[in-house]
Amino acid sequence: MLRTHTCGELRLSDVNKKVVLAGWIDRIRDLGGVKFVMLRDRYGQTQIVLSKDFDLDLKREAVVRVEGVVRERPKDTVNRELPTGEIEVLAERVEVLSSPQRELPFYPGEPNLPSEDVRLKYRYIDLRRKEMTDRIITRHRVAQAVRQYLSSLGFIEVETPFLTKSTPEGARDFLVPSRLKPGTFYALPQSPQLFKQLLMVGGLDRYFQIVRCFRDEDLRADRQPEFTQIDIEMSFVTREDVLETVEGMVRYVFKQVLDIDLAEKFDRLSYQYCLDTYGSDKPDRRIGMEFVNLTEHFKNSDYNVVKNIVENGGVVKGFVVKNFASKMSRKVAEEYETIVKKNGLGGILWFALENEMKGSALKHLKNIYEEISRATRMNQGDVCLMVAGKPTEVNAALGELRKTIGDTHFAHLKVGFDVFWVLDFPMFEYSEEEGRYVAQHHPFTMPNLEDLDRYKDEDLSKIRAQSYDLVINGYEVGSGSIRIHNRDLQREVFRLMQLSEEEIRIKFGFLLEAFQYGAPPHGGIALGLDRLVAIICNVSSIREVIAFPKTASGVCPLTGAPDVVSEQQLRELKIRITGGNEV
Repeated sequence: MLRTHTCGELRLSDVNKKVVLAGWIDRIRDLGGVKFVMLRDRYGQTQIVLSKDFDLDLKREAVVRVEGVVRERPKDTVNRELPTGEIEVLAERVEVLSSPQRELPFYPGEPNLPSEDVRLKYRYIDLRRKEMTDRIITRHRVAQAVRQYLSSLGFIEVETPFLTKSTPEGARDFLVPSRLKPGTFYALPQSPQLFKQLLMVGGLDRYFQIVRCFRDEDLRADRQPEFTQIDIEMSFVTREDVLETVEGMVRYVFKQVLDIDLAEKFDRLSYQYCLDTYGSDKPDRRIGMEFVNLTEHFKNSDYNVVKNIVENGGVVKGFVVKNFASKMSRKVAEEYETIVKKNGLGGILWFALENEMKGSALKHLKNIYEEISRATRMNQGDVCLMVAGKPTEVNAALGELRKTIGDTHFAHLKVGFDVFWVLDFPMFEYSEEEGRYVAQHHPFTMPNLEDLDRYKDEDLSKIRAQSYDLVINGYEVGSGSIRIHNRDLQREVFRLMQLSEEEIRIKFGFLLEAFQYGAPPHGGIALGLDRLVAIICNVSSIREVIAFPKTASGVCPLTGAPDVVSEQQLRELKIRITGGNEV
């Protein structure tokens, strides 16, 4: 062993012990020839004392091995901020195992960090920072808690293939050419969806997997081309069975990792309620600002512009921003107007309750603003923001406005954990790009059978799915559904999406064949491990909880991936690059 103890382990009870430590030099203080070296590893830091007898050229971030004796620090030098702060090690022998050959681009112990691109390029240095080390350890603890809980309920962890068949329905697949069968391609899985359903057909009634997934899509702050899912599937279950199982798992994770007790039962909200109340299917409820429907109050209004919108089937909705009157100005109103107009509406109406009333709405609402104040439960110092238009556009505009105000002015309210389910999503949504209805979740979701019978020949957008999302603090953390297990029903759903018989056979023939041999009712969910850990660690970007993430443009600054390959590799794959590499 190159060490007997870690750098975060020694205490007063270890005084006079001979120990061997190894780690990185975090910082060096030279006091008249006596050097005090702070040695660091992932467990903590220990102060090393080097007498004048040591003539070593020590550098920060050098890797060293120290043999010495533990001694108590003088009382006036005790560091209460360190677990090891009451002791130090008097070095008897120091061996430099590795020393930096050049100046580091940044030092882990310094507070001022470089840009994210520099941190990702030198991620191995960035990972030495305590914050990053703690996040990676938290990720491990979350994964372990998931495994412990699900295993205790009889779930088994099964690995599914990474090299599989391309069945694109949604995001693009990452394709892998086959050398042995030129002209053919594997696809990296966007999820193990079909394989876990086949496991249910195979009788493995409780499956889970912490699995890497791949999607070739445009990236955002909360997306990566490769990401990790907590994948779960269960046979012979209802929707409520799945929800209760996941609730228990999430409660267990939060208790084990943060020692926090979440609610025994999570709230259940409908998809439509969330849109009507918050303008989002994944709202952050901690900031308040719920929408109020004010349409009835405007039917007798003197403001003809809004009155005409209402008479033509439109709605008027608004929300109250508490204690915001002093911050509301014409300039702020213009910023909010831009958001509203971007969502297809004509403008915004607002007024504030102050000693002197103010706002763009006052001259139009002389006869009803007191009604609106009561309906929205305004108090002195509050502001009411209102818009009018088609219901979908009103919800979208107010939703974006609410989020903007919450992020800008009410971040201090975003404390604790708001966890709830969103239920009854639409089964289908119309794709203007493809000119057909596509599955909002995925085509293997069980539709509400009453809706299917009623609307399949009229309006597919009215068919609800037996699907559900888990939302935490305004993020969709998990998404799942009860699945179709009947061959004829699955084929009907494919046909409603205007897939041809040939497409159905080529893409999903193996699934339909499996359903012929006895498939149990089943359902499941996939939770994003990256997002769950980011919420637990209280960071906004999932890149902060992934050891080696890609940038927002899908590039790995550390390795330079993606990159060109040699002509020899292309010849082996029978592939020729015919175009340039322009983006």
